[in-house]
Amino acid sequence: MTALYAHAAKDLRLEDCRAADPEPGQVLIGMARGGICGSDLHYFNHGGFGAVRLREPMILGHEVAGVVEALGEGVEELSVGELVAVSPSRPCGSCGECLRGLPNHCLNMRFYGSAMPFPHVQGAFRAKLVAEASQCVAAKGLEPAEAAMAEPLSVALHAVRRVGEMLGRRVLVTGCGPIGVLVILAARRAGAAEIIATDIAENGLAFARAAGADAALDTSKDPEALAPYAAGKGCLDVLFECSGAEAALAGGIAALRPRGQVVQLGLSGDMRLPMMQITAKELSLSGSFRFHEEFAVAVDLMRKGLIDVAPLITHSFPLSEYDHAFATASDRAQSMKVQLDFTAC
Repeated sequence: MTALYAHAAKDLRLEDCRAADPEPGQVLIGMARGGICGSDLHYFNHGGFGAVRLREPMILGHEVAGVVEALGEGVEELSVGELVAVSPSRPCGSCGECLRGLPNHCLNMRFYGSAMPFPHVQGAFRAKLVAEASQCVAAKGLEPAEAAMAEPLSVALHAVRRVGEMLGRRVLVTGCGPIGVLVILAARRAGAAEIIATDIAENGLAFARAAGADAALDTSKDPEALAPYAAGKGCLDVLFECSGAEAALAGGIAALRPRGQVVQLGLSGDMRLPMMQITAKELSLSGSFRFHEEFAVAVDLMRKGLIDVAPLITHSFPLSEYDHAFATASDRAQSMKVQLDFTAC
């Protein structure tokens, strides 16, 4: 079967990949949709991110949904012909971190399309995928494009969960790519009273407004846009930093009130921290990395119509047009979420 491999920066290739039959506890899925994530773009544009580099050809993709085509022995909770969202997270369940209740930090994690370990973990941009039944969540009532959004929505839900109580909180989201906009949706669903979004691109800010942000500020046109929120010792409760940009982190911290919370989602390498402000304002700083149990919750929220991800899906391309798809996804001025359609010719 065909799969989309990244060999190096700007070097994607459609190549043959070995097909397999499902073993006990597994299912065979005919892929329907796959979203191009920020990490996929890092592999495409730069050959990796931070210290993580491609060291061998790797199939990309981890935001996927498809239709069950065959069941392995013992699988009873799924049916052939059923649409499923497929979680890329495959913790071992037996390492120290898993046993501590932190499966997203599994020491033996097999996360689709990741160059963090070597050999790399091959991804899900392929015609057919064998997955554990436990990774699959029935997505009846959703379109395949929506079901494939369960993974990035899970990232946003995990970040909001890291904060704890959200009811009535005043929130700042820096970086209005897909994750930032999904954080806006998740924070509002969790009870945030006010949400301010910042970015340096008008396209992302427009999506932030449509998602319900109370204010959407272009910090490239107005570097002092957050100044009113930073008056005194700051007035905002929570910062979700989704851009991975040092300037965004510093500006957001200045706007936080004493004992506010910073949740860092953006991954683009190490950043310097304004430790004097963090210390003097007694801020709490948390990372947010991946997800686990939030995946099924994401599917449930979409199925119930409580979070609508469809407006974020701006483009889809047949797998054969992967070059056009990745070029479009790399252009923030025209796209939000770009997906590959595995069913299109």
